[in-house]
Amino acid sequence: MVGSQPPGRERASGFPANKQVTFEGAVTMAFPGLAHVALTVSDLRTSAAWYQRLIGAEPVLDEDTGPFHHIVFALRDGTLLGLHEFPGDTASTDQDRGRFDERRVGLDHVAFVCTDRGELENWQKRLSDLGIAHGEIVDAHCGSGLALRDPDNIQLEFFAPPSGS
Repeated sequence: MVGSQPPGRERASGFPANKQVTFEGAVTMAFPGLAHVALTVSDLRTSAAWYQRLIGAEPVLDEDTGPFHHIVFALRDGTLLGLHEFPGDTASTDQDRGRFDERRVGLDHVAFVCTDRGELENWQKRLSDLGIAHGEIVDAHCGSGLALRDPDNIQLEFFAPPSGS
């Protein structure tokens, strides 16, 4: 986690962790890493089965809270990935919002960190082996990415830092 590393130390993403900042009142701290990401899905069972195949692990939580039902997966760095489904009477009825579109205000995509391009290539092969549609690996100055979409069209990405970082 970013907050548990010394200032300037690189994270698994290959980018430096954020520096500690002194706020008014002399409180010194680094901004914390992500604890969880929650995605709203249209069909919880379909999405849970898809993500279980992708992640290769059972969920750690399957709970109906009343206002929503969620299934949660633990990722290797301790971050939780939650899938949320709202009951039909509380879900959005806006037909335009039926499928995810990153061009609307809100989430653009979720990226999972790979240690290097080799790991990214291994994920490309795994996705192909699972029959999960994906793009090609795209190399850029900031790193390399491999994009795919979940059953609700939410864009996911496997991301590796640039080589030599």
